[in-house]
Amino acid sequence: MAIAAKYNAKEIEDKWYDYWMKNNYFHSEVNEKEPYTIVIPPPNVTGVLHMGHMLNNTIQDVLIRRARLQGYNACWVPGTDHASIATEAKVVAKLKAEGIDKNTISREEFMKHAWEWTDNYGGVILNQLKKLGASCDWERTKFTLDEKLYSSVIKSFVDLYNKGLIYRGYRMVNWDPEAKTTLSDEEVIYEEKQGNLYYINYKIEGCDDTLTIATTRPETIFGDSAICINPNDERFTHLKGKKAIVPIVNRVIPIIEDEYVDLEFGTGCLKVTPAHDENDKNLGEKHHLEVIDIFNDDASLNEYGIHYQGKDRFQVRKEFSKELEEKGFLVKTEQHTNKVGTSERTKAVIEPKMSDQWFLKMEDLAKPAIKAVLETEEVKLFPDKFKNTYSHWMNNIRDWNISRQLWWGHRIPAYYFGNGKEDFVVAETLEEALQLAIEKSGNKNLTTEDLKQDNDALDTWFSSWLWPMSVFDGINNPDNKEFKYYYPTNDLVTGPDILFFWVARMIIAGYEYTGKKPFNNVYLTGLVRDKQRRKMSKSLGNSPDALKLIEDFSADGVRVGLLLSNAAGNDLMFDEALCQQGKGFGNKIWNAFRLVKGWDVDKNKEQPQSAKIAIDWYKNTFQKTLVEIEDHFSKYRISDALMATYKLIWDDYCSWLLEMVKPPYGEAIDAKTLDEVISLLEDNLKILHPFMPFLTEEIWQNITERSSEDALIISTWPAQTEFDQEFIADFEMVKDIISGIRTIRKDKNISFKDTIELSVINNEKLKEDYDSVIAKLGNISAINYVTEQQENAISYRVKSNEYFIPMEGAVDVEAEIEKLKEELKYNQGFLKSVEKKLSNERFVNNAPEKVVAMEKQKKADAEAKIEAIEQSLASLQ
Repeated sequence: MAIAAKYNAKEIEDKWYDYWMKNNYFHSEVNEKEPYTIVIPPPNVTGVLHMGHMLNNTIQDVLIRRARLQGYNACWVPGTDHASIATEAKVVAKLKAEGIDKNTISREEFMKHAWEWTDNYGGVILNQLKKLGASCDWERTKFTLDEKLYSSVIKSFVDLYNKGLIYRGYRMVNWDPEAKTTLSDEEVIYEEKQGNLYYINYKIEGCDDTLTIATTRPETIFGDSAICINPNDERFTHLKGKKAIVPIVNRVIPIIEDEYVDLEFGTGCLKVTPAHDENDKNLGEKHHLEVIDIFNDDASLNEYGIHYQGKDRFQVRKEFSKELEEKGFLVKTEQHTNKVGTSERTKAVIEPKMSDQWFLKMEDLAKPAIKAVLETEEVKLFPDKFKNTYSHWMNNIRDWNISRQLWWGHRIPAYYFGNGKEDFVVAETLEEALQLAIEKSGNKNLTTEDLKQDNDALDTWFSSWLWPMSVFDGINNPDNKEFKYYYPTNDLVTGPDILFFWVARMIIAGYEYTGKKPFNNVYLTGLVRDKQRRKMSKSLGNSPDALKLIEDFSADGVRVGLLLSNAAGNDLMFDEALCQQGKGFGNKIWNAFRLVKGWDVDKNKEQPQSAKIAIDWYKNTFQKTLVEIEDHFSKYRISDALMATYKLIWDDYCSWLLEMVKPPYGEAIDAKTLDEVISLLEDNLKILHPFMPFLTEEIWQNITERSSEDALIISTWPAQTEFDQEFIADFEMVKDIISGIRTIRKDKNISFKDTIELSVINNEKLKEDYDSVIAKLGNISAINYVTEQQENAISYRVKSNEYFIPMEGAVDVEAEIEKLKEELKYNQGFLKSVEKKLSNERFVNNAPEKVVAMEKQKKADAEAKIEAIEQSLASLQ
């Protein structure tokens, strides 16, 4: 079979992915083997491949391909998440572009548009993952709105409601005015922002007195219900029992007393707006204050905003503060930095808002998940530094707001049948809801027409927290054979930013529904950042096109580039040069393979001693490296496992082994050596395959004719055997000896074609077995063992051994003496300049300690060089 001179990545990648798919190597069915299961963190159905996906899915593919080679029944379940907020926003924008307002169409019409959008654009990312080489079981692809997954979520909601864990409550929530929905606490990102602190005067009713409050949000003045002072604040004793008048609004509000007020902050007087601040709400409940909601759902002001009605909150802030100033209410403005909550999804500034929502009680549910990670370590986090983060979140857990004011998603299975707050039932189907409503109301005349289902959808995370179970139908049908076989899964690979959103909640759900953990290990990747340490994002324009990278550097090259610089839990400083390095590694292996396949074979030729020793050394080195690789994998140090593999193949196989076994120019190689070199190459391909699947399969298939049963992807991971550590250590010395010979040849212009002799004082008692290798790679005609130093020779040391190459006939002695004299002169001059600096007391006393130490080191180095040159000169003269 002719081997192409150049590796054509695109052609080869398409060819082998199609081959793997055609032969169904990715698919898993229940069998007698031990399963190894990964469920993909489902990317948003709206998503396209970015650097974070590339890293995350490369790691998953490495783990699944390795497990497949190790003989496990490897199952990697792919899928996508319906992503309520993101997808609904895309559909709303599309409708708007077509002149359609979501508010003017029915829910059913909107859902048709949403499904049409999903059918057209959803799942693009999964096809892009194939370009990366992801060996997912595509027959098992799931979507969180698939029928079985949908019913799993509804069943879970009903179950938790019936257990008394889900309730409906009127509470302060985080409102996203752009998405027009509530968010859970974990979906709010707090960012430090520069703003203003406005000092505003309020008149006191019935007198000429005023009080001053300080606020960062003057627009909320329209919702003021009271002014609060600290009862211990002597500055405001005269205000007790009085009332204040809200500026511009002219509403009369009470002045209340509460120790909640910080005596030191602002003016010591606090305006209370119960509808728009969590702490104000608590004060309002305690003091029975009026709740005045001033915002529409889009954060524009409603009728309470008087002449600002319909205007955006930030526009009102600007205009209203100006009006307050013009009418004498604004005393002063100061710059002020405070933390502002923003929506993780839309980046809009969050508004606290009182609202009827559905909540899940979390305190008791969380206990088994806390124990599993922090006490028994049934679930292990890698790296374990994230246990502190997990502990903080889980031990301070709050009830989960699970309802969203969206249509795209799992509709809440609550059905209303009357006008009272409690006139509802929760059921999996409309028919079941009707029976429950009849029982609850006592009205036997109720029909399904009288029931109205809740308009809200569930938080997207409320479906994905069931993912490891629902993909195997474990909620609907917990006794099915697939669920019992594949669950719990083995490894989860995800980002630390969703450790609470998703990972912790999956652990909670796993123990609640099965009494078991959902996975054994969680590998938390770092974030992908650019060379300037900035997080990659579209807005910064610093995120490369993932598919373009694959086109430029090959999928294998990009995979290697990503992994070489990524340690678990540490952010990856991405640089395209790393992908070039990965591509270069692929080319190195390809050229090494071409070299081996290009050798002529002589079946009658004896195996040289040098080749025998070289192969024995590589077998031992391979086994030693295999132990290192296994250790790295066990600790989820994927980057280190790749680096160990990289060094083994590049340095030990390509640079050393092939050089040691290569036949002399124009000669053939013996069959035994070639067979063993190819066998070792096959072992290399096996351990490299998880990292570089395309290149390795191409070489594997080109080594010899193979059937579909013999593909590399389903071959066997190399077995571990004993290795000789002393042999490996000896060989490191052999490599140093050879490197010394090569350095002298290069420095002294001794042609590599000319043979030379080598004498050695063997203080280290290095075995003479290695002489054949040293002779071959150093082009040495004879190795002489001597007991004393040789004259007229160039010498060098390896450990305590001394090696001598005779000058006569090899080197122009006169030219060498002149060269050494020049070097001596230069170093003596350099030493004098350093000594002069060190003799200067002002310099020594005033210069930083490090600088002085550096100069002293320079002096010592120069003296050592001078001594070495003088010894060399003495041996030549």
